[in-house]
Amino acid sequence: MTTTERITARGIVTKRLGTWTAADAFDVRGQDAGIVLDLRAPDVPGDLQITVDLRNSTLKLLVGDGDVLDGGDVTWPAKGRLKDAQGPDGTTGRRIHLYGTALDSEIRVHRGGVAIVSAMLSREYLDDARRALKERRHTTVDDPSRG
Repeated sequence: MTTTERITARGIVTKRLGTWTAADAFDVRGQDAGIVLDLRAPDVPGDLQITVDLRNSTLKLLVGDGDVLDGGDVTWPAKGRLKDAQGPDGTTGRRIHLYGTALDSEIRVHRGGVAIVSAMLSREYLDDARRALKERRHTTVDDPSRG
């Protein structure tokens, strides 16, 4: 059964960090926005489909080291591109398929330590760290596998 998570952002920055979903399909729409999706949680299935409709936006994907991205079905009518500087360290992880349109937009991929630092440099991490201290547990925003 396919579960679709819809994320819409217009003129804001929205972040979904830590263990926040178990969906296997995402519909991401952004206009003049910044969107961060953390896909490192163990609850996230092995084969994901992300449909994008981006206008002057940035989509940042936090993924595992071995996750493989297939961005061949994204159309770039103007400037913009998929930035995956590190690339996967093999084919042992999830397969993430990207579809849709990105007009004057970027899709950035952060893996491993870069993904951890990206998650830690957020208000959500600070809130999680405060709750974890009160509840005497580990934080989950920086490493969702602890959740």
